[in-house]
Amino acid sequence: MIIGAIVNPEFLTLANIFNNVLVTSAVLGLLVLAESLVLIGGQFDLSLESIVGLAPVIAVLVVAPASNGGLGLQLAPILGVLVAFVVSAAIGLFNGTMVAKLSLNAFIVTLAMQILLRGLSLGLSGGKTFSSLPPLFTFLGDTFFLGISAQVWLLLIAYLVAGLFLRFHATGRKIFAMGGNADAARAAGVHTARLTMGLFVTAGLLSGLAGLMLTSRIASVTADQGSGMIFTVFAAAVIGGISLDGGRGSMFGAFTGVLLLGIIQNILVLSSVPSFWINAIYGVIILAALIVGHVTGRGPFRRLAKRSAKTAGS
Repeated sequence: MIIGAIVNPEFLTLANIFNNVLVTSAVLGLLVLAESLVLIGGQFDLSLESIVGLAPVIAVLVVAPASNGGLGLQLAPILGVLVAFVVSAAIGLFNGTMVAKLSLNAFIVTLAMQILLRGLSLGLSGGKTFSSLPPLFTFLGDTFFLGISAQVWLLLIAYLVAGLFLRFHATGRKIFAMGGNADAARAAGVHTARLTMGLFVTAGLLSGLAGLMLTSRIASVTADQGSGMIFTVFAAAVIGGISLDGGRGSMFGAFTGVLLLGIIQNILVLSSVPSFWINAIYGVIILAALIVGHVTGRGPFRRLAKRSAKTAGS
């Protein structure tokens, strides 16, 4: 914060914090929320970034006329949004079924889905960018309440609801128990398969919402939306104290990780750092977060290897 104020006095203004830092971090924030729920439950989901791209592509294709690159269905925009959410939930259900029912490794399953879904986005859209969107698709990006973007309000509400759910609801406590020790939770009567599937479906829905939110902010749909975000998502989760070994973490911590990365990025932008250097610096920050997590015993690669070994031996 102090560094940002020194670099540019505009940094500490409420307008910059709420309508720059948080707005640009809203999509990342929803993905971190989705991933954090899955991680706390003891699993991984690498397909989230591809849902960010596929969901708005599906929504546009079923709404746009064939002359504009659509499928010719010309559904009402609200139905297009609903179709996008149904597809997002179905992807989450598929991932959850593969992991919970067939006992496949979540990392491998969702990595394969990430590649498959990205290919679908490119194939269905033909690699085109859709920019003539109905007003509903840009609603979240154009709407403000009390001077703050609707995207920020939606992000804050999502984290508040998720935090209260995990802390006070019985199902929230079951998620922590399952992530900490799935066998013990199962022995205690927790329906771990059903719970795991529910987490993946929720993550899919949140990712679909993130994709539509990104579309509303940039007022266009591109097939590569969300590409490469998953690494930043994991970095924010690690910074926020979400354990990649499952069973530990909080929504407050996850939000803190998102906010920290957003602040750093904003400081670099206000400092007029060229975009290619921003990407390089961002990569250094992510590496530093991973190294710190490893040194403090939360190393993602160590945990991933350990969990993969457990899956292979079961």
